[in-house]
Amino acid sequence: MRIDLITKEYPPFIYGGAGVHVAELVRVLRKQIDVKVHCFGEDRNETDTFAYRHSAEFEAVNGALQTMATDLSMVSAIAGADLVHSHTWYANFAGQVAGTLHGIPHLITAHSLEPLRPWKEQQLGGGYRLSSWVERTAYEGATGIIAVSDGMRQDILRAYPQLDPQKVAVVHNGIDLDAFQAADNPDLVRANGVNPDQRSVVFVGRITMQKGLPYLLKAARELPADVQLVICAGAPDTPQILQEVTDLVAELRKVRDNVIWVEKHLSRAELIAMLSAATVFACPSIYEPLGIVNLEAMACGTPVVATATGGIPEVVAHNETGLLVPIEQLMDGSGKPLDEGKFVADFAAALNEMLDHPKIAEFGAAGRRRVEQHFSWDSIAAETIGVYEKAINGKHIG
Repeated sequence: MRIDLITKEYPPFIYGGAGVHVAELVRVLRKQIDVKVHCFGEDRNETDTFAYRHSAEFEAVNGALQTMATDLSMVSAIAGADLVHSHTWYANFAGQVAGTLHGIPHLITAHSLEPLRPWKEQQLGGGYRLSSWVERTAYEGATGIIAVSDGMRQDILRAYPQLDPQKVAVVHNGIDLDAFQAADNPDLVRANGVNPDQRSVVFVGRITMQKGLPYLLKAARELPADVQLVICAGAPDTPQILQEVTDLVAELRKVRDNVIWVEKHLSRAELIAMLSAATVFACPSIYEPLGIVNLEAMACGTPVVATATGGIPEVVAHNETGLLVPIEQLMDGSGKPLDEGKFVADFAAALNEMLDHPKIAEFGAAGRRRVEQHFSWDSIAAETIGVYEKAINGKHIG
């Protein structure tokens, strides 16, 4: 079995959860089957891994067109594969064209959905309309779709109601259990401006509307005075959301002197050190198909307070590995809370409850057990190969 996997992100150039997913999945799949990777950007020094860039004539055009041009440059090389597997809309166009040209199944892993990120139209204009067209066309034409959570599967079927539910399967994201485990590294924590000897609430994520960082910054006004708020956040989607976060941090620092904003991209060692030192990990997302970062925190033995949305409730077990904060959301695709004040207050209350919970250590230990039992990459790779076999043999995958 030869699988050709298409992705925008691939090591060493990873900036989001989809890239982490692809890197870990390929690592484990290659122990069992033949996998060729087609990715964007700089050449990689890895066997059976090929990188592509758009040609010079596309340098000054819309970014979505550059993506499509890069996709087309991959298609010929996929000849001979038994199945092509694409990740995110950036790769879906290449997957659909390759599948059609070469007469092979095209499988998509859905990490997010363009209809559920409508704010991107303000950012990208026609580029968002193109990305939405690419995604919809690929989903409609694909042999099958893997959702990274049951919540994501439901979102796919709502966003694209014409799809046959039998071609949408669920295979969760995973976690590298050897790499992600509690590590006491106080010097590395201090090097990032955090006092490892004091309590902390830690956030890790990109500065984008879906990650909900502004809600956390508002909720943090209610944290105990001794608790550090540590924001490991960069890669803003737009200047506007960066300005909003900057203003909220400035306002919070007027009443708290222990707000630490780490803007750089953390190395894996730094991330593990920060998660291990955290008292509570905060995930205020308003859109999250699964949330790998919650798995990473739980693997490090840190309890999680997270929004009860998307696939998060399939990761964080309420009152066992953390606390889930309820949210009523607008149904316009934005996911914004219907009552922002209530959501912020509820999130603050959950953080404070967890910070002072008499059994907080048990929550952390339960989180580690949960990821070991349900989210190992070995089990997820086995499930994925099972989906490949069904797709290649013309069977329903869902």
